[in-house]
Amino acid sequence: MTRHGADVERRSFPLPGEPGRSFTLAWTAVSDVGLRRQVNEDSLIVEPPVFAVADGMGGHAAGDRASAAAVDRLAALAGRSRVDRTALGEVLTSAAHDIDELAELLPLGAGTTVTGAVLDTESDEPGFTVFNVGDSRVYRLLGDDFAQVTHDHSVVQELVDRGMLAPEDAEDHPESNVVTRALGFHEVPRPDFWTVPVRAGLRLLLCSDGLTKELPAERLREVLSAGRTAAETASALVDEALAAGGRDNVTVIVLDVLDGPGPVERSVYNEDSAGSRG
Repeated sequence: MTRHGADVERRSFPLPGEPGRSFTLAWTAVSDVGLRRQVNEDSLIVEPPVFAVADGMGGHAAGDRASAAAVDRLAALAGRSRVDRTALGEVLTSAAHDIDELAELLPLGAGTTVTGAVLDTESDEPGFTVFNVGDSRVYRLLGDDFAQVTHDHSVVQELVDRGMLAPEDAEDHPESNVVTRALGFHEVPRPDFWTVPVRAGLRLLLCSDGLTKELPAERLREVLSAGRTAAETASALVDEALAAGGRDNVTVIVLDVLDGPGPVERSVYNEDSAGSRG
């Protein structure tokens, strides 16, 4: 497993166009190998403006190296005040090339999912650019409003989208682990993008599917809404995933906006994706 950045931190950022005013972010990142795996193939980065989770595929060292390639490339964006979608796309493309090179001699190949939130403090309204390739996820909570921001790139999600599978049956489907997009496997990266405005009280959850395959969305909402700190919440989520079976590596980033602009009714909206879905 590869980690970039301090796993527990609090930092203030200036509000654009409002000299002397700022907002504060607090975050915690926790990862566990789980109860059935020998190697942690997840990797993460928590280096503003980039927060991301990558879940490697390919088995043992291959998956570990694939996820590391993703966060290593994303680390090049650390410290920037603004990262647009073009820059994100270029970094993900470079990561895919790195993975294809390391997988040349591997019979099963290598790849990784990756999802994340990139803070933009240079636009008129500060916000997060959320991106996703595969089935790692980003959720957001603002007041009583809880939702999954990202959209899985997976066989079961396509079945759900077509009305051929009930959402509650997706995790138990025999092809629940089959993704339709990834970095690597000689694929051209096709990330989807969303924008989530910064609002006081906003909480983001970034996670690998080792969490979501153990805990249903309603339980995620309950834990995220329990009034605990980012550190307490992240640890609680991982502990519950392990108690529920811990069948896979579990990686969680909880990111809080502690103060800043007031909340608005519409806190997240979908943007055009870089690639078509389905």
